[in-house]
Amino acid sequence: MIYLDNAATTLKKPPEVAQAVLEAMETAGNAGRGAHGTSLDAGRRIYDARVRAARLFGCSDPSRVAFTLNATEALNVAIFGAFSPGDHVISTDLEHNSVLRPLYALGEERDVAVDFVPADRQGRVDYGDFVRLIRPNTKAIVCTHASNLTGNILDVGRIGKIAKEHGLMLFVDASQTAGCLPIDMESMGIDVLCFTGHKGLMGPQGTGGLCVGEGVELRPFKRGGSGVHSYDRRQPMEYPTRLEAGTLNSHGLAGLGAALKWIEETGVETIARHDQQLTLRFYEGVRQIDGVTVYGDFVSPHAGIVSLNVRDYDSGAVADALSTNYGIATRAGAHCAPRMHQALGTVEQGAVRFSFGYFTTCDEVDAAIQAVEEIASLPYGRMPTSARDPPISTQVRRPHHTVGRHAHMPPPTSNQPCRGRSPIDPRAGINPAPTKKPKAWQQAACAARVDGDIEPYECAGKSHQLLHPTRWRP
Repeated sequence: MIYLDNAATTLKKPPEVAQAVLEAMETAGNAGRGAHGTSLDAGRRIYDARVRAARLFGCSDPSRVAFTLNATEALNVAIFGAFSPGDHVISTDLEHNSVLRPLYALGEERDVAVDFVPADRQGRVDYGDFVRLIRPNTKAIVCTHASNLTGNILDVGRIGKIAKEHGLMLFVDASQTAGCLPIDMESMGIDVLCFTGHKGLMGPQGTGGLCVGEGVELRPFKRGGSGVHSYDRRQPMEYPTRLEAGTLNSHGLAGLGAALKWIEETGVETIARHDQQLTLRFYEGVRQIDGVTVYGDFVSPHAGIVSLNVRDYDSGAVADALSTNYGIATRAGAHCAPRMHQALGTVEQGAVRFSFGYFTTCDEVDAAIQAVEEIASLPYGRMPTSARDPPISTQVRRPHHTVGRHAHMPPPTSNQPCRGRSPIDPRAGINPAPTKKPKAWQQAACAARVDGDIEPYECAGKSHQLLHPTRWRP
């Protein structure tokens, strides 16, 4: 399988991560619930992950790194812990439901007002809108670092400067950038940074957290066992205990600590450069294919995400064809980003998201480009969806029927067996798909041109270079 769904979770991780989880499962007790060796071992592993996370994100005090199950829980802890009735919050159309739904709930349950900076048809924002939306009762800006749909990166440093000039806090959702892009809370003006462990940080699922800046006070989101102050009726208020009620996932956090160590040794800049090179390689390969629409701003720095549609085919049907016929894993649909789809005009169709990680190779990217090109080149309504089908470049496509919402499609007109779903509008006849010659981008390889310069780099042990018209340096 070619795995290009890293924005959902990284499948390929450093081997040290699984080893650390296994060792913790065999040796780690319950951190903070005893003075014996296994409890102390768990505590040391968690503290190591806490220190490494603080160092990676520029959080000045490791004790203000609180661990959660994921970024969604971290965002809920931050949002519900910071705002009160009468407050006003500014967010953006780029947000994931892990930001949107808590904010909507605050509006319904606590009379907290929320305004959204709009995005245009390419997912871009006007930074002046952040200033224009500020009210006397505005308390914070809550925004993502990068869209999980378009990959557009928000200039968090610029937003942080706006927030500080107007006495506001800045909460950042780093789900798509933690471990993939350099983040420094102090220099960017971030007050609360929320992250998940299983995406760019390449740790286990069930891990995440939030870094709380100095001077920021969050109410406890949940209350319960803490291992200290057991006779107090209220949750202890020192960090991180106030935000970590209950037993922590010491096994998962041991794996996260190993992943953070690996990222430190590899270098975030190296990871970012690799991801962005592959992103541009894919973008350059698909952007001029007839019938393909690519979403997002690729002139500015970009996360490792490219979303597209093929003609007016349902995005789920395209993703099914990619998976079934090519063994390529992508993500289709709404991506938990309803406002972004509204801005792009893709509410009904959704989009097919390709997302790249450090262990993605150039050959995998090229195979994905070829797959998109072949699907787009098929006669309308002739998209294959069966693993039994031969390669598109050699097969003969026939109309076929299916079940469910495609049940209106006509059955086969010959003894050719039904091959599964076909999107939108199958037509009669036999049409072999043309075989395509390799494009220039397939014979070149990866790198970025910066004002006419060629910048080679290593991918899967091979040296590559590629010219393309973008102007930013990864």
